[in-house]
Formats: sequence, C-alpha cells, structure tokens
Amino acid sequence: MKTLDVAIVGGGAAGLAAALTLWDRGVRDILIIEREHSLGGILRQCIHEGFGLIRFGENLSGPEYARRFIEEIEKRVIPYCCDTAVTDISPQKVLTLVSRREGLVKIQTKAVILTMGCRERTRGQLAIPGERPAGVFTAGVAQAYMNLYNTKLGNDVVILGSGDVGLIMARRLTLEGSRVKGVYEILPHPSGLPRNIAQCLDDYGIPLYLSHTVTEIVGDRRINGVKISAVDKDLQAISGTERFVSCDTLILSVGLIPENELSAGAGVILDEKTKGALVDGANQTNVPGIFAAGNARYVHDLVDNVSLDGEKTALAAAAWLKGTLSASLIPANPDSASSETPRFFPKPGARLIRCILCPNGCDLEVVAQGEQILSVTGNRCPKGVEYAESEIRHPMRTFASSVSVEGGELPLVSVRLSAPVPRDRIFDVMEEIKKIRLKAPVRIGDIACKNVLGLESDVVVTKTLK
Repeated sequence: MKTLDVAIVGGGAAGLAAALTLWDRGVRDILIIEREHSLGGILRQCIHEGFGLIRFGENLSGPEYARRFIEEIEKRVIPYCCDTAVTDISPQKVLTLVSRREGLVKIQTKAVILTMGCRERTRGQLAIPGERPAGVFTAGVAQAYMNLYNTKLGNDVVILGSGDVGLIMARRLTLEGSRVKGVYEILPHPSGLPRNIAQCLDDYGIPLYLSHTVTEIVGDRRINGVKISAVDKDLQAISGTERFVSCDTLILSVGLIPENELSAGAGVILDEKTKGALVDGANQTNVPGIFAAGNARYVHDLVDNVSLDGEKTALAAAAWLKGTLSASLIPANPDSASSETPRFFPKPGARLIRCILCPNGCDLEVVAQGEQILSVTGNRCPKGVEYAESEIRHPMRTFASSVSVEGGELPLVSVRLSAPVPRDRIFDVMEEIKKIRLKAPVRIGDIACKNVLGLESDVVVTKTLK
C-alpha cells in the first residue's frame, strides 16, 4: 500500500491554498486529488468577475483566481492527480482512489484535509410536484453547459432561488439572448450578495419576487411552464395566489450544502446546521488527523475566505504531523451564514443606489439635482461616494462572457473586459464579442479584441486553453 503524509481531497481554492501552505512549511510528501480533468474546482466555470477583491485587491474571474494558485503549484512541482475519485476514507485514514490510469489504489496517510467543496440542492430535495420534463437544471449545471460547452439552455427562463449562482446566471442568460421572466425567492429577502442583485437583476430589468415559490412544474417531454404561489411567514403556499408562468427552462438556485459523504464515511461528525464536517478551532474533525476546510465545512460567500480557511487548516495539519497540535473540540460556528438583510428605504427625494464596488454592497441614499450630487449617505468606505457619482453621471459596467475557440480542448474560452464600458452599451459590446473566433491554443491574458467599439476596453482571455 502506498503511503503519504497528507492527502488533500479536492483541487479547488481550499485544497490548492492548503497544498501551497504545507509545501512552504516543509511538508513535501503530499498529494492533491481532484476528480475533474483539471485543477481549480468550481472556479473553472465561474467566468464572471468578483473574485479576489480581498486577497489580491483585484476583480478577477474564477479561472483567473484559480490560475493564481495553480501557477504556484506548478512552480513548486507539488504532486497532484486529476481524473481521480476518492471513493472511501476510513477512520484509519486509508483512502481508496479510482482513476482510469491506475485503477483502484489504496493509500495510507498520516493526515487528510477534506476540501471537496459543496453541491447543489436538486429538484428531488425540494419535492416540487409535477411531471419530470426536460428543461429543469440546477444553476451550477446550467452554468457549466453555457460557460464550458457552449450550450444554449432555452428561450424563456424562470429561476427559482436568489442565490448568487442563480443571479449570475440570470445575467448570463440575458446576455446570450434568453428572456429571464423572473427570479422567485421563497424567503422574504434575497439570498445572494447585494452587488449581484444590482449587477445581475436591476441592470437588466429582471424582476425579483420575494416570498414566492414554484408549486408545480408543468410539461410533457419539455417543460412549458411553472405554477407560482406566494408564501406566508411559515413559507407555506397561500391558497388562491397561484398563477401560471410559461417557460421552457427552469433553473434551480436553491442553496448549497457541503459535500459530506466522504466525511461521514470516515466517521466524521457532521454539523446539524451546516451539514458539513464539525471541526475544532484548528479545523480538525473528531477523527484525529482528519481536517476539513472551505466549503466542505460550511458554504462560504466569498472564495477569499475559502482559500484562507485552507491555509489555516494546512498549518494545523503541519502541526499535527509534528505532534505539536493542541485544540479542543468546539462546535462549528459559521461566521458567514446567511442572515436576514433588513430592507432599506430611502427618504423622500432621495435615490437608493446599491454600491457594487466591493462585497459590502452598501445601500447608498443619494440626493441629487440633475448630475449634481447634494449628499451621499449609507456608504461604509469612500468608494461609496465615488460610485454614487458614477451612477448618477455616467454608469459604467464590466462583464464576462465567452468566445468560440477552434481546435481547443473545449469549444469556448472565458473572456472579460479590461475596463468598464457605458451601461447602455453592454448589449452592443456583447454582439461584438459573439463575432470573435479564436484558434487554440490561447493563453490567459491574450487580447481577443482590442478597444472594442472604440470604448477603450479590451476583451481579454481569462483562461488558458490548449
């Protein structure tokens, strides 16, 4: 049986950050195990911006964020294996791996770091009545179809749930020509980040219906509509409020839960609230030598917190190997669990603007006469004033998309704008992006289109594609 000091299960943000930290602390007998074809985890398909604002002080796309870590992994020649699934972890820290190249392999480890990430809740878990026609997707699956495989999902779309992935997909679908009829949220408040409400719904006139849910899926071979109902304070459908909304696509963005099958199989106690691994202050589970980090513990809002959690866990694992780790088991206390956001209403004569320059998403109360700003309140940093002035005088936006690639390992590569463009020119720019055709290989940072429409913004490739 092979042996290892540390196995890292999952090659996303937490796993990559953990590997780098272990390596830099002198722990070299490690292996990152990733079930997908390449490292990066879910970041590979998250082509939109908004990553890295805290850690790097930059507004990166998901592939760009992952690339920052992968390049460091490759510089250090840290071992990893892709296309490899971990099917079992024993309490004695024996891992069972399956891959096409090596078949079934067992590895005895001294420590394990669980960084498997999280998964989406499905229609089956929601128990929505109705038929089982085609055209119903979870938001993550829809994102992969569009961003990785160039597949249009449908023309008329309803989104259930206002999680961030669903909000981002609402914008993506709109830019690609689909009509998003509405986002329906069962809770009395949005679930996603305020900046995504503003950037992904408000900018495109997509309505958000709070305290509403889908109570029936209608269709035969393909979905042709859903029944929507208002819900009461106990989240139960209110009789008589039901209405039919026609659509050919339903996207479910109804929450994420940690991947926990391997954790449970290893004898790890799961947190009743988060369903992730219960850990102590050092991110060690109740099974000595098995640690958990990132979304395998609980679902984080920001990827920066995921990678930081991976680093913290790696330090603990390194101490475990040296026999110097001491931490008492305490209940997990998720510090980023969603909480109800109070509604904010501007005073008479003022305009409510939600700042999107950082994850704070401050609600700004702006009083203006024409283009003259009289007052701005509600901002928690100076950027709020800057943003309010921009929104009143000349609103600008950046966005991400993808372009076709001939001869590549995938048919698309992700791109983004290098600088904001006027908000009212977004669809003009999108039409130009659709005309772009590249030939493989392409590298991250390549310019796919210089100075698009003369707006002083380049279309930049954000992922290397062979």
